[in-house]
Amino acid sequence: MVKTVLFVDDEPKVLEGLHRMLRSMRREWRMGFVTSAMEALKVLDKEAVDVVVTDMRMPGMNGVEFLTQVMKRHPDIVRIILSGHSDREMIMKSVPVAHQYLAKPCDAEVLKSCVARACALRELLADPLLKKVVSRMGCLPSLPSLYAEITEELRSPDASIQRVGEIISKDVAMTAKILQLVNSAFFGLRRRVANPAQAVNFLGLETIKSLVFAVQIFSQFEGRKLHGFSLEALWDHSMTVAAFARMIAREEEAEPMVIEAAFMAGLLHDLGKLVWVINFGEAYMSVLAEAQQRRIPVQMIEREHFGTSHGEVGAYLMGLWGLPDNMVEAIAYHHSPGTLPSPGFSALTAVHAADILTHDLQKNSPVFIQQEVDSDYVEAAGVADRLPHWRKLCENSMAGEEL
Repeated sequence: MVKTVLFVDDEPKVLEGLHRMLRSMRREWRMGFVTSAMEALKVLDKEAVDVVVTDMRMPGMNGVEFLTQVMKRHPDIVRIILSGHSDREMIMKSVPVAHQYLAKPCDAEVLKSCVARACALRELLADPLLKKVVSRMGCLPSLPSLYAEITEELRSPDASIQRVGEIISKDVAMTAKILQLVNSAFFGLRRRVANPAQAVNFLGLETIKSLVFAVQIFSQFEGRKLHGFSLEALWDHSMTVAAFARMIAREEEAEPMVIEAAFMAGLLHDLGKLVWVINFGEAYMSVLAEAQQRRIPVQMIEREHFGTSHGEVGAYLMGLWGLPDNMVEAIAYHHSPGTLPSPGFSALTAVHAADILTHDLQKNSPVFIQQEVDSDYVEAAGVADRLPHWRKLCENSMAGEEL
């Protein structure tokens, strides 16, 4: 299906350059080019648009003010900033409203790849309402205890960047947000970072303080207690899957970037459940209860009720936030890895196996429902004979050995 992309920049020559640069995409994208935010809003009110790419500094209404309006009026549209603007205060203000930030001058292939990826992601979620709900999320809530820890540490006169990195690494929501920021061009870093502690080091303590206290990139879970759902249990499960996935990847002597992606995707693999808990509270509790009552994996009941699973929901959000493809893929398909052609062992293989083994070894969990490893998939990946060894490793770790 042809996607619609709207470019907004007050410099006609910049728009002419973009038009020439992207001519090869005209069969895949229907492109519009306008010279002001007001004109762009009129277009959006009349036409369905998938992605907007806007400059930051424009007369009348700047890029941040424009994207704020887009988020309010058309929350399902993917919002990307393409700017050479280097005002730090303005960049900070754009963090809550932009999904991604690209710096001018931008390589043609980088721009094409970013927009094409955003367009492809929209196929993950078919429901327009769900797409709107996920697209407008600027942050996810953290465990209250970890949120208190991070704010206390950052307010301390002896705040330690190492300690801040350790706290963020323990929290699913903080990890996701910090990886979004460090992997975009918001702060001018050009290398891909998949480790939250490294991300904190790159950004620096003062930037982290500004992001937390002025921009409020983190928040704590303040919803009322929902029967049948435990935020602490979700965090505990996510940390265990992450550790198991990293251990399995190391055991297979995977490349360092695969090991890192396996850990991070393991940590983030269930954040789609958090999205549903925040936005659909009681309705999602009914899904969890039905899964228990019918003894059917929750992702199957999710599909019956919402037409998609928590894997795709989490992957959609992480894709919008610009996390690496191998992590987004592992989050999306951790319950159905056979959906993708198997290229051999990958972060997806590690997360799929780690998730199944974690559920299996935590049989005393009130939400335990027996699930099986996708045997066809692991056979095709050439690692079927490794499953008993992985299980033994995880059992030993669960019994108290170091992960």
